[in-house]
Amino acid sequence: MNIALIVAAGTGSRMRSVGTPKQFLIVCDKPLFIHTVEKFESNHNIDYIVIITSKDYIEKVTLWCKDYKLTKVKRVVLGGDTRQASVYNGLLSLESLVVDDDDIILIHDAARPMVSCEIIDDNIEACRKYGAVSTVIKSSDTMIRSSGKEQIEKIENRDELFHNQTPQTFKYSIIKKAHDYAKNQLDFGATDDSQLVVKSGGKVYLVQGSKLNFKVTNNDDLKLFESILESKKY
Repeated sequence: MNIALIVAAGTGSRMRSVGTPKQFLIVCDKPLFIHTVEKFESNHNIDYIVIITSKDYIEKVTLWCKDYKLTKVKRVVLGGDTRQASVYNGLLSLESLVVDDDDIILIHDAARPMVSCEIIDDNIEACRKYGAVSTVIKSSDTMIRSSGKEQIEKIENRDELFHNQTPQTFKYSIIKKAHDYAKNQLDFGATDDSQLVVKSGGKVYLVQGSKLNFKVTNNDDLKLFESILESKKY
């Protein structure tokens, strides 16, 4: 099976939207996260979808999925205090679906609504080969290092630098083992699932992403996404 875990439990603190996490803002007549989930719903390689969200939105998310006829959504799961805890809850929820070790788990941010069918397919194909992959794009900017945030200490070689995106995709046995390992460590300090796998001793391979697969983080991102959707109407 190919299962998508959509992480929609964040608070969206960098977005100027009082009281509403960014993934639930209405964009062109539907919640932002619905735009994201529809990309996985329409992909013929995806068998099941699990949405991970906060306590306050479980009922709303469940109703929205029914309203938009998202038939592949099989679970709406309570998130945790951190992204890592939320993904772990999503993985635990899969046990009732009787997942196999080689089943493929695609972990994706609810606020990346422009993920393409090609990126999803490439993740699945590469994961079958390597077991653990992450979507990336090459850095087009000169990257500098400054620990004090006041002056340049080092200019990095941008040919070796990439921006990490999602999906990040793993065989179930690999990602579950990494999360089990991390849960028993103090201050593990992984910011996403690919880093978690690497820090627990695994290898993660690269899949080509897209600049359009951006994360809606602030109001400028939201305006850009709205503009793209509007342009597709004509």
